[in-house]
Amino acid sequence: MPAVLRESVILSSRPASPWLSLIGLGEDGAAGLCREALAALNEAEIVFGGERHIALVGSVPGELRSWPQPFRNALPQILAERGRKVCVLATSDPFHYGIGNSLSRAIPPEEMRIIPQLSSFSMACTRMRWPQEECALVSLHGRTLYRIVPHLQPEARILALSWDETTPRAVADLMTARGMGASRIVVMESLGGPQERIRECRADAFALDDIVPLNLIAVEVAATRDSRILPLTPGLDEEWFAHDGQITKSEIRAITLSALAPRAGELLWDVGAGSGSVAVEWCQRHTRNRAIAFEARCERAERIARNRLELGGLAVEVVGAAPVGFVGQEAPDAVFIGGGLTEEALFEAAWAALKPGGRLVANVVTLEGEAKLAALHAEHGGSLRRISIDRLAPVGGKHGWRPAMPVTQWRVEKP
Repeated sequence: MPAVLRESVILSSRPASPWLSLIGLGEDGAAGLCREALAALNEAEIVFGGERHIALVGSVPGELRSWPQPFRNALPQILAERGRKVCVLATSDPFHYGIGNSLSRAIPPEEMRIIPQLSSFSMACTRMRWPQEECALVSLHGRTLYRIVPHLQPEARILALSWDETTPRAVADLMTARGMGASRIVVMESLGGPQERIRECRADAFALDDIVPLNLIAVEVAATRDSRILPLTPGLDEEWFAHDGQITKSEIRAITLSALAPRAGELLWDVGAGSGSVAVEWCQRHTRNRAIAFEARCERAERIARNRLELGGLAVEVVGAAPVGFVGQEAPDAVFIGGGLTEEALFEAAWAALKPGGRLVANVVTLEGEAKLAALHAEHGGSLRRISIDRLAPVGGKHGWRPAMPVTQWRVEKP
């Protein structure tokens, strides 16, 4: 079939007009909507939105329905009205931390029309005169405050969506505690609406009150040599982690991360996680990376949870002991075994779960562990290396090199 004819057949099979209109709404309400958005709103039989959205549009011909609680029940209710004229109200740009992603996964593109507005990030950049491509864009709405931590770099410009009226002060306190009290914090409330207000102060002199829940924070980081800034390289010093000594040392961890070769969106299994340092640094390599940390001891599991939170609110899930904890877990793209392969079934279970083409890295320090790695290397191939690190230490009134236990590392890819 000729390309032109094939395209005409595809287009003719689509409905004359979408049944769902997704409309971005600013703080100026219906007054800020374009002609197309107003027409869709007035034609809709049903209008879904949050209480704030519904208040902003006022009276409409169709039936107004507030979002159900919990919010996850909203999508089935929307889909139940397929074929009717439905309008969904969202905040500004529905595809910037909005409902657009969820709807687009459930509804074919030809069934949905999208009419966005400027996002609050875009409006904030115009108010600040900041190029958006040079800013870190973060959402703290419904997320931990520590998500901002990796972005707290010297001279960084950060735009952060707040969870509520308490978020600006919490950010200021966090930055002050990390030695960045001279940083500029700008609180922007009700951007784009008649009640818009913009105020600023230093982080260590935060005194803004009566902040409205709907606000965005602009941060201009002022750091000193004493500021606690998260390094961008793998192999963080052990002092960054809560641990009891059961931690992959920084130099070994950097080499281990290199061997694991993380890629965006991949899942790691960190087996015998200890402090979770490898899982944490795996997730730091990309925002879409995830890890499952297998740790039998409760106190260590608690430390892993603390580390993953304070080092960026990372996607590290902590489960129980391996290999029993493997059951029912999502197949990993990579596996790190740092517990010495003490159980015969441990490797076999991890290897069976690993995706084809996935990487497995195991570190051992004992002769018994080396013997197991040698046997596994003979059976599965891969590469073996021994890593030795010496650190300077006092020797009486002088100094000398104190060697750490050498680590034997095996890396293999699954066919």
